[in-house]
Amino acid sequence: MVTQYSPIRRALISVSDKTGLAEFAKGLAARGVEIYSTGGTYRFLADHGIVALEVAQYTGFPEVMDGRVKTLHPKIFGGILARRDHQEDLGSLSAHSIETIDLVVVNLYPFEATVAKEGVSFGEAIEQIDIGGPSLIRAASKNHAFVTVATSPAQYGPILAEFQAHGGTSQHLRLQLALECFESTARYDSSIGKYLASQIAGTAASGTASKAQTVLPERLHLDLTKVQDLRYGENPHQQAALYARPSSGISLVQAKQLHGKELSYNNLLDADSAYNIVRCFARPSAVVIKHNNPCGAASAHKLSAACRKALDGDPQSAFGGILGFNQSVDAETANELCQPGLFVEAIVAPAFCDAAIEILSTKPKWRDNVRLIAMGKESESERPLDFRFVQGGVLVQQADTLPPANLTWKTVTEVPVADELWDDIAFGWEMVRHVKSNAIVLARDAALVGVGAGQMSRVDSVEIAISKAADRSRGSILASDAFFPFPDSIHRAAQAGIVAIVQPGGSKKDDEVIAACNEHRIPMLFTGQRHFRH
Repeated sequence: MVTQYSPIRRALISVSDKTGLAEFAKGLAARGVEIYSTGGTYRFLADHGIVALEVAQYTGFPEVMDGRVKTLHPKIFGGILARRDHQEDLGSLSAHSIETIDLVVVNLYPFEATVAKEGVSFGEAIEQIDIGGPSLIRAASKNHAFVTVATSPAQYGPILAEFQAHGGTSQHLRLQLALECFESTARYDSSIGKYLASQIAGTAASGTASKAQTVLPERLHLDLTKVQDLRYGENPHQQAALYARPSSGISLVQAKQLHGKELSYNNLLDADSAYNIVRCFARPSAVVIKHNNPCGAASAHKLSAACRKALDGDPQSAFGGILGFNQSVDAETANELCQPGLFVEAIVAPAFCDAAIEILSTKPKWRDNVRLIAMGKESESERPLDFRFVQGGVLVQQADTLPPANLTWKTVTEVPVADELWDDIAFGWEMVRHVKSNAIVLARDAALVGVGAGQMSRVDSVEIAISKAADRSRGSILASDAFFPFPDSIHRAAQAGIVAIVQPGGSKKDDEVIAACNEHRIPMLFTGQRHFRH
């Protein structure tokens, strides 16, 4: 089959991003392409010695309303939309002195970049909503059977290569460019919708709109761009890829991998969990993740000490896990990781000092495998949303974030909480929300000593956490992600030497649970806040 190339005789060029434009336009002009242009683009072309005709000269209608109207004219859209194989369309062109336009080169006003800047007014944002641009490229994309559309400087090379070789572009390239155009306009409109929704949310927060508008939109648009194909998914027989969506917060998608082989699907899930845990702590902190659950975590006066305590939480499970740190990894911490018999899949942290990279990337067992992931500097961001996909739809919720302090906590037992236990209680309550339900954690000296995760029965989770902690359960505090339905777990905790319990409360048998704590002289706190993680 012979490939048919659609010729390029006239081009309309109107871009905000001038990257690569001079070379591209010169390549077109050198082969006799007639170029129409507007405003700043026209002046740019003239400054580079490229002959162009102003759109206003061609249409006979000037730019008006501060440039809001300049390309919205039948002589422009007729030239783009005319079907070259329809005699009626060609007759209309002739009757109204309309020239065909075979190439449309337009990139849109930088709306997203504008609204991302601090201090941008609503009026400034509105003026960055492009009207003519999306209309032009959508028209060209609709008529891609005859018209080529370029929406990004990255497309100039392939277009110019085909044009210089064949005098036009192939149907395959035009179809691909049309697809990329509609994807870009979808993202563009989505970003505008998101911005306007944020303005409505701001109005609602001031009491002039409904509360529901402040949380979740009526229509949810997910703008996802493939970052890379992964070797496989959870298992080797499953294909997988990593996609990114625009976000103001820090994420693995924009992190920099400093060393090691490609991250797998499971690595990414665990690394994400690791960093989302440690970023919640103010003190130097470390966590060990295995199968998306923390098996060790700790805070301390310095990172190396937190690392040591976290690894001691469950040394057996730590082998082959993923480590997260909330501070830059230094040489002392790197040396702590080089203990005999330890191997980890990946380490995620805000940064790594040069000495730490040298130590971790040259260790014989690790140098070919361990991944070092630098997340970058943490910044303030809006409360993120959690997405969970179900068959035929998506569940969306606000992320389970905790306030810095919760003044609603209440001691419900006759026995008060000793002052020296408060740090461990706060640490345990922070950690339990990161463990799969039913979740129980034991903490002592701001470190995990036992974890019971994902069990169908809360009493089983208690038993597993105590078993993992062994003798270290004595003197530890116990945190539960939800209420205790029966007092049996309290009796088991007392046998293990638990010295305080923190839980949401809210069971029909709260009185019996509190009575069991009083019987064993174990203080209990109710937080009034549940932390299920399914």
